Amino acid sequence: MTNPQVIVIGAGPTGLMLAAELGLAGVRAVVVERLLQRSGQSKALGIQPRSAEVLELRGLLEPLMDQAVQLVPGGHFAGLRLDFTTWDTRHPYMIGIPQGRVEALLEERLAALGVPVLRGYEVTALAQDDDGVEATVHGPDGETRLRGRYLVGCDGGRSTVRELLGIDFSGLDGRLLSVVADITLDDPDGAVSATWSLPVMTPDRTGKGYLAPIGDGVHRFLFYGAEQQTLSRDTPISEAEVGRALHHTVGPGVELTGIHWASRFTDASRQVERYRHGRVLLAGDAAHIHSPMGGQGLNLGLQDAFNLGWKLAAEVHGWAHPGLLDTYHAERHPVAARVLANTRAQAVLLVHDEENLALRDIVSDLLGVPEANRIVAGMISGLDIRYDLPGPSHPLLGRHLPDLDLETPDGSDRVARLLRDGRALLLTSVAPAAFAEVVAPWGTRVHHVSVTAGLGADAVLVRPDGYVGWAAAVGVTGDMAALGAASRLWAGMTTSRPRNDHQPTS
Repeated sequence: MTNPQVIVIGAGPTGLMLAAELGLAGVRAVVVERLLQRSGQSKALGIQPRSAEVLELRGLLEPLMDQAVQLVPGGHFAGLRLDFTTWDTRHPYMIGIPQGRVEALLEERLAALGVPVLRGYEVTALAQDDDGVEATVHGPDGETRLRGRYLVGCDGGRSTVRELLGIDFSGLDGRLLSVVADITLDDPDGAVSATWSLPVMTPDRTGKGYLAPIGDGVHRFLFYGAEQQTLSRDTPISEAEVGRALHHTVGPGVELTGIHWASRFTDASRQVERYRHGRVLLAGDAAHIHSPMGGQGLNLGLQDAFNLGWKLAAEVHGWAHPGLLDTYHAERHPVAARVLANTRAQAVLLVHDEENLALRDIVSDLLGVPEANRIVAGMISGLDIRYDLPGPSHPLLGRHLPDLDLETPDGSDRVARLLRDGRALLLTSVAPAAFAEVVAPWGTRVHHVSVTAGLGADAVLVRPDGYVGWAAAVGVTGDMAALGAASRLWAGMTTSRPRNDHQPTS
């Protein structure tokens, strides 16, 4: 493609999800990826409950579940058990699935939408002006230039886009050095479990690790014993090192037969100060990195993309409310900051000294209290996210609307199915004609559905990403002017704005 409206750098889950949202909204997008093919590394392994809901909003969950290795009940906080069933969700579990399978599914969606993925192309220079961004890329046929109205860096923790723009990536250095590897093994006595369990993580530094089957005879192995803390991150990972950790974990009867991939990682945490720099935006690990504690990283990136995609599409199409695109940073930066904070806290609970052992015991006792466990489970799963949105106060405002069963004039339906096309959704249980008149100027951008009671409100305006942008209390028809203001903000201007929507880079 020589004429994209949006250039997405990076074909990991974040970049692919963003491109899928743009394609769904009718934006000409292109994904640029330096690797010629997917690495085949398992990388992240877990889809959290909120991400499962997000995927279901676009009809992607069912095919993903067909590829899943296992559903894992609950979650964990530094190895301490969390119960997701206390939250209103159809998916109170983690979906165990290698990242590569998630990427393959998203690439299939891009192919169906006609969004190209250019592999083997590496971005080497960026330039932006009031009208767009030009990326210089090197590929199999040499150097070429792509120009689009916007560019989004989804190219990981060592983001080239971030480096080319000279964006500071400050934060905390890591204290705990760990190893993750995809391995094959010989287990003649069946000592290794054939199913997943939640990781048992303790601060004893014995070298015991976490082992889980991921399909095709391959196991994911994570360990962080005392030996690893004496090495540098650049130290090559040998079969002897992995073998020793394997024996510590499952005993001498299991032998390592091969390493498909291995990497050292730390609990370092960093975040850019701003997610938008003129016409260039950052998402996923390009904007924030943290320890994998709790299994939140892939999910954080997917939800960045889901928040950004429809807003960026509105900008490209020219009907976005002024400032809409900047709500991406305003909403997602605090979410990532909280993930950085909770992963730092989890890392502290795994540091071996007497003070931290005492602290871990106290946290363990606290998580035994149902309400405390629910609070932390909501944080780790993403189910408790509430954006600070303008409008009349209501318990639903800023929260995602659960996937309710609904009765409509056309029969039974669900919230997830009604949001599948990426439009805003107005659900009303009273005075449908009056509400329909208010949102009529937005035409097809707001899908209006009359439902029976059960919303927890007389009317709810749901953004394309599933979060409630306006709600009227039960028994109150609602402030129609406020609904109009919310529609302008989340469904856009009724007439297109001028194309020059450039924001300063500082």
